[in-house]
Amino acid sequence: MRLHSTAAVLLLIGAATLATPPANAEEAPRQITVTGAAEVLAPPDLATITAGAQTQATTAAQALEGNSTLMTEIFAELEGLGVARADLQTSQLSLDPVWEQPADGQSTPPKIVGYQASNMVTIKLREISTLGSVIDALGGAGANRIFGVSFEVEDPRPLLDQARTQAMADARAKAELLTKAAGVTLGPVLTIHDTPAMGSLGPLRAKADMAMATPVAEGTVTLGADVEVVFGLE
Repeated sequence: MRLHSTAAVLLLIGAATLATPPANAEEAPRQITVTGAAEVLAPPDLATITAGAQTQATTAAQALEGNSTLMTEIFAELEGLGVARADLQTSQLSLDPVWEQPADGQSTPPKIVGYQASNMVTIKLREISTLGSVIDALGGAGANRIFGVSFEVEDPRPLLDQARTQAMADARAKAELLTKAAGVTLGPVLTIHDTPAMGSLGPLRAKADMAMATPVAEGTVTLGADVEVVFGLE
């Protein structure tokens, strides 16, 4: 009987040891992770347009000469409109052969019948109200290729800061709502991860004061921010 009692005591001690967690075991952190998002709309203050001339001639020299003449007139027109040289940048310059393809059923190889020169310049306009007039002036100066009109905010940092502040408030509001519903108390902020969102054009709004020029709608620029916030739970 004494042996059986000793064995029973040892079994009980072993079971208690297994059931007791190690002294250095860490408890799972009590925390909640939420995301906040916000967008800020603002009128753009910078317009970018790509324009230029494309010319074609029998020889490469003639194509380049004709193109240079047109581009000289285009640059002079832009300078007369007050566009600074620092706001002009050549974005494409090319000279390509023009091929004549053989008629159907003929086995003759294609041949070069001329050359095509192209010169494109990217223009930054800091007075968006002049965009329609500038487009008209470019056409009048000989520009036969105009594309790539875009709008942006030159210094987006204040707007992004505003979006970040609103995104953080959105994250806290979500955390407070969820913890209240769960019956727990929201604790301090543990970590914040900031992810600025890409800017984009908002709904376009037409301008009524451009009746004498090419109508242009500059719309609004959308700047946003996303944050991921980890709160502790009390």
